[in-house]
Amino acid sequence: MQLIIVFAVPVSPPLRSVQLHIDGIGAVLLEKSPKAKYMRISIRPEKGVRVSLPLRGSFDKAEAFVLEKADWIRHHQQKIAKQENRQTIFTETTVYRTFAHELKLVAHAKPETKAFFRPGLVEVRYPEFKQVADPEIQHAIRYVLEETYRREAKFFLPERVAFWAQRFNLRYGKVTIKKASTRWGSCSHTNNINLNLHLMRLPEQLRDYVILHELAHITEKNHGPKFWALLERMCPGSKKLDNEMKTYRINIF
Repeated sequence: MQLIIVFAVPVSPPLRSVQLHIDGIGAVLLEKSPKAKYMRISIRPEKGVRVSLPLRGSFDKAEAFVLEKADWIRHHQQKIAKQENRQTIFTETTVYRTFAHELKLVAHAKPETKAFFRPGLVEVRYPEFKQVADPEIQHAIRYVLEETYRREAKFFLPERVAFWAQRFNLRYGKVTIKKASTRWGSCSHTNNINLNLHLMRLPEQLRDYVILHELAHITEKNHGPKFWALLERMCPGSKKLDNEMKTYRINIF
Protein backbone atom coordinates (compact mmCIF):
# COMPACT_ATOMS: atom_id res chain seq x y z
CA MET A 1 0.00 0.00 0.00
CA GLN A 2 1.47 3.35 -1.09
CA LEU A 3 1.31 6.20 1.38
CA ILE A 4 0.77 9.62 -0.19
CA ILE A 5 1.21 12.69 1.95
CA VAL A 6 -0.10 15.97 0.59
CA PHE A 7 1.12 19.24 2.03
CA ALA A 8 -1.05 22.31 1.63
CA VAL A 9 1.26 25.24 1.02
CA PRO A 10 -0.37 28.58 1.82
CA VAL A 11 -0.25 30.99 -1.08
CA SER A 12 0.35 34.62 -0.27
CA PRO A 13 -2.28 36.92 -1.74
CA PRO A 14 -1.00 39.14 -4.55
CA LEU A 15 0.29 42.53 -3.50
CA ARG A 16 -2.31 45.28 -3.82
CA SER A 17 0.02 48.19 -3.01
CA VAL A 18 3.69 49.16 -3.04
CA GLN A 19 5.35 52.20 -1.45
CA LEU A 20 8.30 53.64 -3.37
CA HIS A 21 10.72 56.51 -2.83
CA ILE A 22 11.64 58.26 -6.05
CA ASP A 23 14.43 60.86 -6.11
CA GLY A 24 13.08 64.35 -6.73
CA ILE A 25 9.51 63.30 -5.94
CA GLY A 26 9.60 61.48 -2.60
CA ALA A 27 7.16 58.85 -1.40
CA VAL A 28 4.83 57.39 -4.04
CA LEU A 29 2.06 54.88 -3.34
CA LEU A 30 1.28 52.42 -6.14
CA GLU A 31 -2.12 50.86 -5.46
CA LYS A 32 -4.17 48.36 -7.43
CA SER A 33 -7.90 48.93 -7.47
CA PRO A 34 -10.82 46.91 -8.89
CA LYS A 35 -12.34 50.24 -9.97
CA ALA A 36 -9.30 51.38 -11.97
CA LYS A 37 -9.48 50.88 -15.74
CA TYR A 38 -6.16 52.61 -16.42
CA MET A 39 -3.26 54.15 -14.52
CA ARG A 40 -3.99 57.48 -12.86
CA ILE A 41 -1.83 59.80 -10.75
CA SER A 42 -3.38 61.83 -7.93
CA ILE A 43 -1.64 64.34 -5.65
CA ARG A 44 -3.48 65.53 -2.55
CA PRO A 45 -2.56 67.70 0.43
CA GLU A 46 -1.14 65.67 3.32
CA LYS A 47 -1.60 62.43 1.32
CA GLY A 48 1.16 62.78 -1.26
CA VAL A 49 1.46 61.04 -4.62
CA ARG A 50 -0.72 58.00 -5.41
CA VAL A 51 -0.92 55.95 -8.59
CA SER A 52 -4.02 53.80 -9.01
CA LEU A 53 -3.80 50.96 -11.51
CA PRO A 54 -5.96 47.99 -12.58
CA LEU A 55 -5.69 44.71 -10.69
CA ARG A 56 -3.82 43.15 -13.60
CA GLY A 57 -1.56 46.17 -13.94
CA SER A 58 2.21 46.03 -13.45
CA PHE A 59 3.95 47.88 -10.61
CA ASP A 60 7.03 48.20 -12.85
CA LYS A 61 4.95 49.93 -15.54
CA ALA A 62 3.38 52.15 -12.89
CA GLU A 63 6.85 53.20 -11.69
CA ALA A 64 7.88 53.94 -15.26
CA PHE A 65 4.68 56.00 -15.64
CA VAL A 66 5.65 58.07 -12.59
CA LEU A 67 9.14 58.71 -13.99
CA GLU A 68 7.62 59.72 -17.32
CA LYS A 69 5.34 62.24 -15.57
CA ALA A 70 8.01 63.43 -13.09
CA ASP A 71 8.00 67.06 -14.27
CA TRP A 72 4.19 67.22 -14.09
CA ILE A 73 4.24 65.70 -10.60
CA ARG A 74 6.85 68.13 -9.29
CA HIS A 75 4.90 71.08 -10.70
CA HIS A 76 1.73 70.00 -8.86
CA GLN A 77 3.68 69.16 -5.69
CA GLN A 78 4.74 72.81 -5.56
CA LYS A 79 1.11 73.91 -5.84
CA ILE A 80 0.08 71.46 -3.12
CA ALA A 81 2.91 72.69 -0.87
CA LYS A 82 1.52 76.23 -1.12
CA GLN A 83 -1.88 74.93 0.00
CA GLU A 84 -0.35 73.00 2.89
CA ASN A 85 1.49 76.15 3.98
CA ARG A 86 -1.92 77.75 4.50
CA GLN A 87 -2.52 75.33 7.36
CA THR A 88 -2.93 77.23 10.63
CA ILE A 89 -0.25 76.69 13.26
CA PHE A 90 -2.07 77.40 16.52
CA THR A 91 -0.32 79.43 19.22
CA GLU A 92 -1.42 81.06 22.47
CA THR A 93 -2.08 84.29 20.56
CA THR A 94 -3.88 82.76 17.56
CA VAL A 95 -7.22 84.41 16.82
CA TYR A 96 -9.46 81.71 15.34
CA ARG A 97 -13.22 81.69 15.04
CA THR A 98 -15.48 78.90 13.86
CA PHE A 99 -18.97 79.70 12.60
CA ALA A 100 -20.27 80.47 16.12
CA HIS A 101 -17.37 79.96 18.54
CA GLU A 102 -14.06 81.59 19.37
CA LEU A 103 -11.07 79.35 20.13
CA LYS A 104 -9.16 79.89 23.39
CA LEU A 105 -5.98 77.97 24.28
CA VAL A 106 -4.99 77.63 27.93
CA ALA A 107 -2.07 75.76 29.51
CA HIS A 108 -3.03 73.87 32.69
CA ALA A 109 -1.33 71.69 35.29
CA LYS A 110 -3.06 68.45 34.33
CA PRO A 111 -1.36 65.86 32.07
CA GLU A 112 -4.19 65.54 29.54
CA THR A 113 -5.71 67.83 26.92
CA LYS A 114 -9.36 68.74 27.49
CA ALA A 115 -11.99 70.79 25.70
CA PHE A 116 -14.81 72.85 27.21
CA PHE A 117 -17.71 74.23 25.21
CA ARG A 118 -19.58 77.35 26.25
CA PRO A 119 -21.90 79.64 24.29
CA GLY A 120 -19.68 81.39 21.76
CA LEU A 121 -16.47 79.84 23.15
CA VAL A 122 -14.52 76.61 22.84
CA GLU A 123 -11.61 76.34 25.28
CA VAL A 124 -8.78 73.84 24.79
CA ARG A 125 -6.64 73.19 27.85
CA TYR A 126 -3.32 71.47 27.22
CA PRO A 127 -0.53 70.29 29.62
CA GLU A 128 1.70 73.16 30.67
CA PHE A 129 4.82 70.99 30.37
CA LYS A 130 4.23 70.76 26.59
CA GLN A 131 4.67 73.36 23.89
CA VAL A 132 1.50 74.30 22.04
CA ALA A 133 3.43 73.75 18.79
CA ASP A 134 3.88 70.07 19.71
CA PRO A 135 2.27 68.02 16.86
CA GLU A 136 0.24 66.11 19.45
CA ILE A 137 -1.27 69.35 20.78
CA GLN A 138 -1.87 70.70 17.27
CA HIS A 139 -3.67 67.48 16.39
CA ALA A 140 -5.80 67.73 19.54
CA ILE A 141 -6.77 71.32 18.71
CA ARG A 142 -7.83 70.33 15.20
CA TYR A 143 -9.84 67.43 16.59
CA VAL A 144 -11.69 69.80 18.93
CA LEU A 145 -12.33 72.29 16.12
CA GLU A 146 -13.75 69.56 13.90
CA GLU A 147 -16.05 68.51 16.74
CA THR A 148 -17.09 72.17 17.05
CA TYR A 149 -17.85 72.37 13.34
CA ARG A 150 -19.80 69.10 13.60
CA ARG A 151 -22.02 70.50 16.36
CA GLU A 152 -22.56 73.74 14.46
CA ALA A 153 -23.30 71.88 11.21
CA LYS A 154 -25.92 69.63 12.83
CA PHE A 155 -27.66 72.71 14.21
CA PHE A 156 -27.43 74.93 11.12
CA LEU A 157 -27.25 72.92 7.89
CA PRO A 158 -30.50 70.86 8.09
CA GLU A 159 -32.45 74.08 8.55
CA ARG A 160 -30.70 75.60 5.53
CA VAL A 161 -31.51 72.55 3.41
CA ALA A 162 -35.16 72.81 4.46
CA PHE A 163 -35.20 76.53 3.59
CA TRP A 164 -33.94 76.02 0.03
CA ALA A 165 -35.98 72.87 -0.58
CA GLN A 166 -39.15 74.72 0.36
CA ARG A 167 -38.15 77.66 -1.87
CA PHE A 168 -37.89 75.38 -4.93
CA ASN A 169 -40.61 72.89 -3.91
CA LEU A 170 -38.20 69.95 -3.67
CA ARG A 171 -38.68 66.86 -1.51
CA TYR A 172 -35.65 65.12 -0.02
CA GLY A 173 -35.03 62.25 2.40
CA LYS A 174 -32.83 62.78 5.41
CA VAL A 175 -29.86 65.09 5.96
CA THR A 176 -26.64 63.51 7.25
CA ILE A 177 -23.66 65.48 8.53
CA LYS A 178 -20.25 63.81 8.41
CA LYS A 179 -16.62 64.38 7.55
CA ALA A 180 -15.82 63.09 4.08
CA SER A 181 -12.25 63.23 2.82
CA THR A 182 -12.97 64.50 -0.70
CA ARG A 183 -16.61 65.58 -1.04
CA TRP A 184 -18.33 68.67 0.30
CA GLY A 185 -21.71 67.07 -0.29
CA SER A 186 -23.64 64.37 -2.14
CA CYS A 187 -27.21 63.32 -2.97
CA SER A 188 -28.12 59.63 -2.93
CA HIS A 189 -30.40 57.89 -5.42
CA THR A 190 -33.10 58.01 -2.71
CA ASN A 191 -32.58 61.78 -2.36
CA ASN A 192 -30.84 61.70 1.00
CA ILE A 193 -28.54 64.70 1.35
CA ASN A 194 -25.04 64.21 2.81
CA LEU A 195 -23.13 67.32 3.83
CA ASN A 196 -19.57 67.74 5.05
CA LEU A 197 -19.19 69.32 8.49
CA HIS A 198 -16.41 71.52 7.04
CA LEU A 199 -19.04 73.45 5.08
CA MET A 200 -19.26 75.55 8.23
CA ARG A 201 -15.82 76.97 7.38
CA LEU A 202 -16.99 78.34 4.03
CA PRO A 203 -18.48 81.75 3.24
CA GLU A 204 -22.28 81.81 3.26
CA GLN A 205 -22.64 81.92 -0.53
CA LEU A 206 -20.49 78.81 -0.94
CA ARG A 207 -22.36 76.88 1.79
CA ASP A 208 -25.61 77.68 0.01
CA TYR A 209 -24.08 76.78 -3.35
CA VAL A 210 -23.17 73.27 -2.14
CA ILE A 211 -26.65 72.77 -0.64
CA LEU A 212 -28.34 73.94 -3.85
CA HIS A 213 -25.98 71.78 -5.91
CA GLU A 214 -27.10 68.68 -4.02
CA LEU A 215 -30.76 69.67 -4.10
CA ALA A 216 -30.53 70.07 -7.88
CA HIS A 217 -29.49 66.41 -8.04
CA ILE A 218 -32.96 65.47 -6.80
CA THR A 219 -34.16 66.42 -10.28
CA GLU A 220 -31.01 65.79 -12.35
CA LYS A 221 -28.83 62.95 -11.09
CA ASN A 222 -25.81 63.61 -13.31
CA HIS A 223 -23.69 66.64 -14.20
CA GLY A 224 -25.01 67.03 -17.72
CA PRO A 225 -26.15 70.27 -19.40
CA LYS A 226 -29.66 69.97 -17.92
CA PHE A 227 -28.18 69.82 -14.41
CA TRP A 228 -26.06 72.96 -14.86
CA ALA A 229 -28.97 74.82 -16.46
CA LEU A 230 -31.21 73.91 -13.51
CA LEU A 231 -28.54 74.85 -10.97
CA GLU A 232 -28.00 78.21 -12.69
CA ARG A 233 -31.72 78.96 -12.32
CA MET A 234 -31.60 77.98 -8.66
CA CYS A 235 -28.25 79.64 -7.96
CA PRO A 236 -27.25 82.37 -10.45
CA GLY A 237 -23.49 82.49 -10.98
CA SER A 238 -23.12 78.81 -10.09
CA LYS A 239 -20.16 78.19 -12.42
CA LYS A 240 -18.20 81.00 -10.79
CA LEU A 241 -19.05 79.64 -7.34
CA ASP A 242 -18.02 76.15 -8.45
CA ASN A 243 -14.60 77.50 -9.44
CA GLU A 244 -14.32 79.36 -6.14
CA MET A 245 -14.94 76.08 -4.28
CA LYS A 246 -11.72 74.75 -5.80
CA THR A 247 -9.69 77.22 -3.73
CA TYR A 248 -10.76 75.43 -0.53
CA ARG A 249 -9.53 72.09 0.78
CA ILE A 250 -11.37 70.00 3.35
CA ASN A 251 -8.24 69.20 5.38
CA ILE A 252 -6.54 72.60 5.11
CA PHE A 253 -7.69 75.13 7.72
